[in-house]
Amino acid sequence: MFKTGLGGEIKLIRVTGDTHGEHGRFIYAHNNKEWDEGDIIIVCGDFGYIFRNNEEEKKFLDDIESWPYTFCFVDGNHENFAVINSLPVETWNGGKVHKVRNNVYHLMRGQVFQIEGKKIFTFGGAYSMDRIFRTLNRSYWEEEIPNGKEYKEAVENLRKHDNKVDYILTHTAPREMILRMGFTPHDRELELAGFLEFLMHEIEHKHWFCGHWHKDLDLSDKFTVLWFETRILE
Repeated sequence: MFKTGLGGEIKLIRVTGDTHGEHGRFIYAHNNKEWDEGDIIIVCGDFGYIFRNNEEEKKFLDDIESWPYTFCFVDGNHENFAVINSLPVETWNGGKVHKVRNNVYHLMRGQVFQIEGKKIFTFGGAYSMDRIFRTLNRSYWEEEIPNGKEYKEAVENLRKHDNKVDYILTHTAPREMILRMGFTPHDRELELAGFLEFLMHEIEHKHWFCGHWHKDLDLSDKFTVLWFETRILE
């Protein structure tokens, strides 16, 4: 591990894409020592380990609570928002989080976190295009789409940081990037895609990472879509 001038360890911040509650993703990385002690692992939405809220999920969360890492996630569309929104809200590294376990945090929408000297803006949410196969308040929730209060809080928090951050982490992508991938934003997602496009052009940032699209690719020198791949925030 690198050392700071004050003698403390610099933690690596690793970002990856949708995990959908797949235990193997975390177990493989842990057993194969892909992560270092103290690392922070951030999932760009569809975390999924609190989706069914059953004993199996709770046991897995209890197990990873003993691991020497911190797990964070922005919310995707395939999340159990009833459970997430029932969790206690705390302040962590300058932004609001839902605390899942002592080392597991939901990074709430519109927050700016200051972690290891890096400013990270988070804004989850997306539209479930597979709603026809899902049941409201059982396998999808209306809260998957951001509301006006969350957009407003995002703008206010960014202004406090002079509209400048190091990284932007979201679940879905700005409209321009969705079109670049060959897709068209769903009508129900147009406001969100437009808001993200506004941020892309108006907020100074080094790099943007998103999930949702089940792809690993760089759409530009400042925009990356993640699924299985993991990147380190430099």
